[in-house]
Amino acid sequence: MNRPRLSSTRTAARLAALAVATAGVLLAVAAPANAAVPSGRYVALGDSYTAGPLIPTQTDLNCLRSNRNYPSVVATAAGSSSFADVSCSGATTDDILYGGDGQLGITVPPQVNAVTSSTALVTVQIGGNDIGFSGIISDCAQASVSSPLGSPCKDRFTAGGTDQLRARIAATAPKVTSVLRAVKQAAPGARVVVLGYPAILPDSGYGCWPVVPIAYQDVPYLRGVEKALNAMLADTAAANGASYADVYTPSIGRDACKGSGTRWVEGLVPQNAAAPFHPNARGEQGMADALRAHLS
Repeated sequence: MNRPRLSSTRTAARLAALAVATAGVLLAVAAPANAAVPSGRYVALGDSYTAGPLIPTQTDLNCLRSNRNYPSVVATAAGSSSFADVSCSGATTDDILYGGDGQLGITVPPQVNAVTSSTALVTVQIGGNDIGFSGIISDCAQASVSSPLGSPCKDRFTAGGTDQLRARIAATAPKVTSVLRAVKQAAPGARVVVLGYPAILPDSGYGCWPVVPIAYQDVPYLRGVEKALNAMLADTAAANGASYADVYTPSIGRDACKGSGTRWVEGLVPQNAAAPFHPNARGEQGMADALRAHLS
């Protein structure tokens, strides 16, 4: 299925331009030892938060996938007898079900094709791109330059009395349901785990503009949007015979406003190898630890 998509390259360019615009203003937890990862084939489905763009070493440039992302960490620790990581940066629920084009324009098969009847474990982390994650972050960051103390992003997305982002989350729920049903059909006996998303912004307060250029009053709004997305994923997992692994709670205090040696998610200008506003290797390890704890 070939269709237009927001490339990570173009998004990175927009964010880099924003970094220049704001430059004038800008003067690990150990995993359980005996995590009970099901023996047998493990398949990881997901988007860039799963794939780990720009984290060394990149093993698939079309999908910007790292061998230090959380599926790889979990598979290595568990000694999985068979492992397939088909996560791809920029992926939506449609990419899992129907396939699409990767970051180099090379066709990527449907991710669900990797799920076979012998699969014992499937992890799914999807939905952020369905609600327009990259565009939301980029647009809100740019808007913050002209109104750093206000709520330009919230004002835009709630104009007219309807919260457009909450509506996008609601519209994504049936798409995630379709993914989980397809997984269950392909591997009826597999354990299926849906992962949420880690904290990008602080869990309280008004952020750290301009280090993370989100306007002060927009920080609580966007934090609420992310929590609503995670809540939808948890509810949808429960309604479709899957479990939900919370990676947000263990990431509290490790958001993009924290120091480079603490944060799980990078800010606009990464100080660790990672894409802007994406997990670094520490974040991928943290999500791996949370997943292993959930499986134990």
